[in-house]
This record gives sequence, C-alpha cells and structure tokens, in this order.
Amino acid sequence: MLVLVLAALAAAASAARYNYGEALGKSILFYDAQRSGKLPANNPIKWRGDSALGDKGDNGEDLTGGWYDAGDHVKFSLPMSSSSTLLLWGYLQWKDAYATTKQTDKFFDMIKWPLDYYLKCWIPSSQTLYAQVGEGNDDHHFWGRAEDMKMARPAYKLTPSKPGSDVAGEIAASLAAGYLAFKQRDHAYANKLLAASKQIYAFGKKYPGKYSQSISDAGQFYSSSDDKDEMCEGAMWLYKATNDKSYLADAKGFHENAWAWALGWDDKKVACQLLLYEATKDSAYKAEVVGFFKGWLPGGSITYTPCGQAWRDQWGSNRYAANSAFVALLAADAGIDTATYRKWAVEQINYILGDNKYGISYQIGFGSKYPRNPHHRSASCPNIPAPCSEVNLHSSGPSPHVLVGAIVGGPGSDDSYKDNREDYVHNEVACDYNSGFQSALAGLTHLVKVKELPAVPAPKCHG
Repeated sequence: MLVLVLAALAAAASAARYNYGEALGKSILFYDAQRSGKLPANNPIKWRGDSALGDKGDNGEDLTGGWYDAGDHVKFSLPMSSSSTLLLWGYLQWKDAYATTKQTDKFFDMIKWPLDYYLKCWIPSSQTLYAQVGEGNDDHHFWGRAEDMKMARPAYKLTPSKPGSDVAGEIAASLAAGYLAFKQRDHAYANKLLAASKQIYAFGKKYPGKYSQSISDAGQFYSSSDDKDEMCEGAMWLYKATNDKSYLADAKGFHENAWAWALGWDDKKVACQLLLYEATKDSAYKAEVVGFFKGWLPGGSITYTPCGQAWRDQWGSNRYAANSAFVALLAADAGIDTATYRKWAVEQINYILGDNKYGISYQIGFGSKYPRNPHHRSASCPNIPAPCSEVNLHSSGPSPHVLVGAIVGGPGSDDSYKDNREDYVHNEVACDYNSGFQSALAGLTHLVKVKELPAVPAPKCHG
C-alpha cells in the first residue's frame, strides 16, 4: 500500500508540465517594468529609468510612484489596486511558493511600490483620495518612452462631494492585505498601511459612489459598474487584519447574492463571497462560489476554445482564465470541490504557458516561443538616445526590449493569435492581466512543493 501511495505522490510531483516557479519570478519582473517615478538602485529592468517625476496633486502633493497601467503611462487606481490586492492574496495564501523559489524579497520590493503610492494618494486632513494621474486620451496619443513624456499629467481626486467608494474599498483592501504581509517584516510600515486602510475605508463608507461618475476621464477607460463588491472586499481584508467584527458585519451588508461574470478589475463579487465563506463557513456563500464555477467549468455558460481555454472575452481572455484559476485554487484550499477545481486551474494555466494551438507561451520570456511584439510603448523603443515615435508602433521587427514576464491579452475564441504590436486587443499587457496569473502560479508552485499537484490529461493542443 505504501509503495502505491509513494508512486502516486511521485506521479503528482512529476505532473508539472511547466516550471511554475520560474514563471512566477518572471511575472514579478513585469511589474518592475511598469514602475513609475524614481527607480531604486536595485532596479532589475535596465532599459527603464526615472519617469514622471513631476506627478503632483492640486496642492503640490507628491504623487510620484505607482505602476503604469498597461502599455501606456496613465496611473489608474482601480485596476492598480485590484492587481495589488490579488497579488497580496496569493502571497498570503502560499508564502512557501515565494520562499522555495527565492522570490520573497523580490515580491516585497515589487508590492511596496503601489502600496507606497496609495499612501501618497490619501490626504486625510482634506478627505481627498487621488485616483488617477495622467489624462487618458493625451497619454494614448503619445507613443514613446515613459522617460520622454512631455505632456501635462493632471491628477484626479475623490472627495466627499466627488466620491468613489469602489476605489476607496479596493485601496483599503490592498493596504489591509499589505499590513498582513508586512507585519512581521516591518512592523512600523505595516501599522502605517493599516491606519491608512481604516481611514480610506471609512471615507468610502461615508461617501458612497462610483468613481467613474466623479472622474469622467476614468469612465472612458475603466468605468465602474458598482462599488459594493470593492467595499465588501475592503471590509473583509480589514476584518482579517483586525478581527473587528464590525467589518464582517459591513461585508455581509455589501455582499451580493449573484453569480459573478468573472473576477476582474470591475467585478469582485466572487472574491467577496469566497472571503465570507472562509470567515463564516456559511453554506450560502459556498453555494455562490460553486455557482460561479458551474458557469466557468466545461458544460457551463462560458465558451471554450477548441484547445481548452475558458474564454470569457476577447479583451484579455488570458487574464480572465488566469483569475478564475486563482479563485479555483483558493476555493480548493477552502475545501470546495478540491480535486476538480485544482485540475481545472492547472489546465487553464498550462494553456497560457504553452498547451495551445501554437505551442507558445503567452507569458513573454518564458520558454523559447513567446510573443515578441507586445503593445507596450517603452518595450518598443530602442535604447536612449535613439528616437522613439509612432514609427516604432508600426515597425514589423520584434520589440528592442523583451518585456519579461508579461502575459499578452490572448487568443480569439477559436484559439487564433497573431503576434502583432498594432493589435492591442490581443497583444496589450496590463497590471491586472498578470495579477491573478501570478497568484495562480504561486498556488501551483505550492502544490508542486507539497506534492499535491493533480495529474491532468494530455493537452488537447500543443503546437
């Protein structure tokens, strides 16, 4: 019997078709390539320099730092904070994944960048929360390096008369999760994060409203459909950080009994439901998570490509599949249909890493076949002082710089994909595209380490 058990464990351990830990480390490098502001001495992206050093609030507040959103140079706080929350959640769930791959210090370097930025964006004395820097259309008309920007970069703020509880709730969630991550590493910094989280959450609760109705420019790019899901997330992370039951009560009030369309920058319903289930073990919340996956697993409402990707939308299909894989791994850890959800998550991440029509990794720099032409301004530019302009957008050669770690938007519903910089639908990269993906990689790295990675059938396609 023991021999059979050991053989099964060995088979599980060898079932990893890809080196998830390597992909995890490369994803961190993508976030490092997205840094705005004055870069540190240990900046690993040698083709990036200091940029947007003049980012300021209306009263001269220092708003430097944070992450550029995608292939552009706007700092949008809703997708940025959605990303940092998912990244911190994955770290807190599977710290061993970062430890065994020697990525813990790099993770903390990476995640401190947006957390420091949120602290700058909050002005408690005037109840002001800055939620965007850079005007979207002006920014999108500029094709060049972040270091070469000359256009005005206005800052947009939320106030009691111009609320945005979706952004407030999500930033509060990131800061509370940041507190949990940092509390044994840097207690004073962690306490600063928690204090700001409580204040920003209280601001969101007192002044409810959708940020994209207060900041019309954001509405053109990241229009928010609701604020209850983010406020639920903020309340749950504060509950996890403080054990204060008033936050749990708030979360129950913000909770929505509905099956989420996806987990994404605008939809946190399934995250809220899973966090509530973990905290309460109430079967009603479990049923909502199960309902979400009824829609996502084969036989549900979602389209599957012939090669097996759960294809939610042409905009960032890889992102939605990866985010759902992350939720599946979390739900499996919580005891919900563990074997099924883990197996499905492995298949979805394997698709992105190479089990697809072309046998390519949709993560740049992973393996030998991957996209060379992401829709990303800075990567498309040669080294300074060579000029960079829209000519580089339309140039047919590979980008001069390899944007290591980024996942591109992904294939069409028929698995089709062309590596074309001008096709931003399928070749854009973004902070939120990598967030659930990186945390799913942490989950799979953990399963490999504890020899619980499920064996999966041979891929339907492999180039």
